[in-house]
Amino acid sequence: MIELKHLGKVYKTSEKEIVAIDDINLTIEDGEIFGIIGLSGAGKSTLVRCINLLEMPTSGEVIIDGQSLTKLPNRELLKMRQSIGMIFQGFNLLEQRNVIKNVCFPLEIAGVDKKTAEARAKELIKLVGLEDREKSYPSQLSGGQKQRVAIARALATKPKYLLCDEATSALDPNTTRQILDLLKEINEKLGVTIIVITHEMKVIDRICDSVAVIDSSHIAEVGKVAEVFTSPKSKIARDLIIPKDSTAISTEGGRRIRLTFDGYEKTNEPLIARMVMECGAPVNILFADTRIYEGVLHGHMVIELPNEEKEAEKIITWLTHSAVSWKEEI
Repeated sequence: MIELKHLGKVYKTSEKEIVAIDDINLTIEDGEIFGIIGLSGAGKSTLVRCINLLEMPTSGEVIIDGQSLTKLPNRELLKMRQSIGMIFQGFNLLEQRNVIKNVCFPLEIAGVDKKTAEARAKELIKLVGLEDREKSYPSQLSGGQKQRVAIARALATKPKYLLCDEATSALDPNTTRQILDLLKEINEKLGVTIIVITHEMKVIDRICDSVAVIDSSHIAEVGKVAEVFTSPKSKIARDLIIPKDSTAISTEGGRRIRLTFDGYEKTNEPLIARMVMECGAPVNILFADTRIYEGVLHGHMVIELPNEEKEAEKIITWLTHSAVSWKEEI
């Protein structure tokens, strides 16, 4: 388990102090995929670098499996870091080394003999799906392949934790999905706890169990993904998750209703079609962002009611007696 207690980081310049993160308190349970999301400059990357002390916190503690990293002697800290792998947006591969030698690199540093290191590297290269590229150099690989090598290298010392700092932001959407699915597979097969730093909602949505929303160096909100996505409490979370009304299509129609699916179980039911057929009144779908978590539906939908008041009231009455949460947009 990772515990961050009152964690802070201040950068000092000749002119002023810059607060990167301030009074961060988080608990990341073993075995979960934990997302940290926020806008650029919010403090995400500084936070993840403080977890393994690549950046030394100005205040507070990083406690991993009961040990406070900030209190460890340097030798013990280096040993502890072997249990914390890290991958970056820019891959950070050694250009003069081929794939297998890149993956072997942390094992060489750890003093593992060459035969054992190569056997471990081959095992990981197969795990990430690059068996046929062992002898290739980074310049011969695509972005997605480079990130797969970086993931294999990060797993070389059999870490318990894997930190991912914007690991997919340099990749195209299809490759991003493949890398996220690989991380999910690693979490399930190897039991590695994964911390994902990102500014992209789709990353959190696809693989994370829990999420913390960071805003202006502070944690604004934290909870299970389904809870935060469907009922965001902070303004920054709402801005990131629920689109503003301006994103809905502008029309000349009637009143607008926002439907909220917070654990709606009838995922196979054609809800809108049934509503329209039973009420005999059309509606216009202006926006929809829904997803299924653990077999139930979560998300939001904005519909526009017909101009005819009687027809609009039929829809309102139908919704009132349904299992769907809703409110009228003003």
